[in-house]
Amino acid sequence: MLILSLDTTSRAGSAALLDDDLVRAVAAGDASRTHGERLPGELARVLSDGGVALAAVDLLAVASGPGAFTGLRIGLATMQGIALALDRPVVGVSALEAMALTAFETLGAARARIGTWMDAARGEVFAARYDVHGEAGAWPALTPIGPPEVAPPDEIWARWLDAVPAVDLLVGDIADRYGAVVAREVRVVPHPLLAPAIARLARRRASEDGSHRPHQLEPLYVRRPDVGRR
Repeated sequence: MLILSLDTTSRAGSAALLDDDLVRAVAAGDASRTHGERLPGELARVLSDGGVALAAVDLLAVASGPGAFTGLRIGLATMQGIALALDRPVVGVSALEAMALTAFETLGAARARIGTWMDAARGEVFAARYDVHGEAGAWPALTPIGPPEVAPPDEIWARWLDAVPAVDLLVGDIADRYGAVVAREVRVVPHPLLAPAIARLARRRASEDGSHRPHQLEPLYVRRPDVGRR
């Protein structure tokens, strides 16, 4: 199965082309330009790098959020348009789940509690925790520990400390900015490229849940969007 995936939840974002779970091409976006300026050109570049025509793609995958309202709208609309034009299924995936999966794959552990943080502006972060487990060669299982939330990082960390352990690993585009907030014994890693994990998660969900039509895509805002704000 050829999967074309897109992440526009961060300023840079990423795009990838996978053949089942094998990455054929992946690229980080140009953070100096808006997603509106770059798309769908970045998808065309990934397809070219992977040596695949758009018509050959079997499944489309896109980060459904959370993230900046404008970026989410552009990413979802781009993939909806391609899905309609090609009559292909399209799956929306939480960027926080993709972040947790990517971090887990780098740990080499059988099980971990992973916290994910993304910049939500206004001094806040989008955050979620996951219990992730899986053995070598097996697909990891992600179990959410509560719903995604948005709040100042010190408030989120204080709530998380009610659990033991709070997290084994903290990952995200701003997680490394808050070393003074989190306990020193927690490993903190920066935001990874999410498009490959988005594609892998979408592939599983497409096989489990059946049809995924463009009109079924729903953004995961976590915080109510403000009209006119980025």
